[in-house]
Amino acid sequence: MGRRASETVTMRQVAERAGVSQATVSLVLNNVGGSRVNDTTRQRVLETVDELGYRTNAFAKSLRSGESGMIGFISDEVASSPFAGHLLKGAQMLAWETGNVILSVDTYNEPDLEAAAIDMMRSYRVKGVVYASMYHRVLDLPEGLQSVPTVVVNAQERNQLVASVFPDEEGGGYAATRQLIEAGHTRIAMINIQPEDSDLPAGIGRLAGYRRALAEAGIAEPAGFVKYGGGVVEDGLALTLELMDAGDPPTAIFCGNDRTAWGAYRALESRGLRVPYDCSIVGFDNHATLAPILDPGLSTMELPYEQMARTGIELLLSGRGQLSMSNPIECVPILRGSVADAKVHA
Repeated sequence: MGRRASETVTMRQVAERAGVSQATVSLVLNNVGGSRVNDTTRQRVLETVDELGYRTNAFAKSLRSGESGMIGFISDEVASSPFAGHLLKGAQMLAWETGNVILSVDTYNEPDLEAAAIDMMRSYRVKGVVYASMYHRVLDLPEGLQSVPTVVVNAQERNQLVASVFPDEEGGGYAATRQLIEAGHTRIAMINIQPEDSDLPAGIGRLAGYRRALAEAGIAEPAGFVKYGGGVVEDGLALTLELMDAGDPPTAIFCGNDRTAWGAYRALESRGLRVPYDCSIVGFDNHATLAPILDPGLSTMELPYEQMARTGIELLLSGRGQLSMSNPIECVPILRGSVADAKVHA
């Protein structure tokens, strides 16, 4: 008969059943390296642990070692956002793979809640903290984290006090524009996702990538072909109409995000034009509830949420001495049906 769930199996019982000392059981369960326990004995201990249903006391272990096996994850609205929730998924997956667990708190941009979350992380003796943002921005590290191993994810820490992991926005803008250039387009407009005077890294970087791609290809940026909006569908619609109603309109538009691209689709449809045959469109973000379901599917750039989180955990676990302060992560093209060869416009 199996052991009742209410009974607590002790390490002594495991040792007695396996015919080894408690010290040997401890060495196996704590995965101590070296040749102190041979493979046959190790396997016998592990089989006994499974047979008896033994579980280690993680809290007691943390008191002895000073480490909890937990990694803190503090975010503004990441856990509650389906758009950026892959950050948390990536952190959880790598933590699990490395024998750790994630202790996650969403602060909803409330300073008092954030301070309380940091205090809680410290009390739990976390190995380190992933401090994550829902959108790419420049931020200041909270004072309470300055003495805790911390990595900033999906943002850049202003003073480089800790490592930052963030999307390579310029590389993404460059790759998006190259899709259109390689299809033969030379009249390529861009609808940026923020006002011209904004200091957010996404808009700055994606525009820089667009301009670098044009310059490398020897294509002059046509006057009036860069428009600025708020990253919403309505701006994409209005600004695309401006571009298409002007003399000698673009044959392709790089939209700074997928919502803007949706607006561009609507604008072209309102003029009786078709994507991609009358105008090719490339977006940015790979918004799961938008990009694949547009007709045709939107070619776009994927924000590397999971990879950013995994890189952040890797940096935390590698130790401070190996940290690079700036860690841009590649944004990968997702090719669908919204780009056509420029010759179809001839």
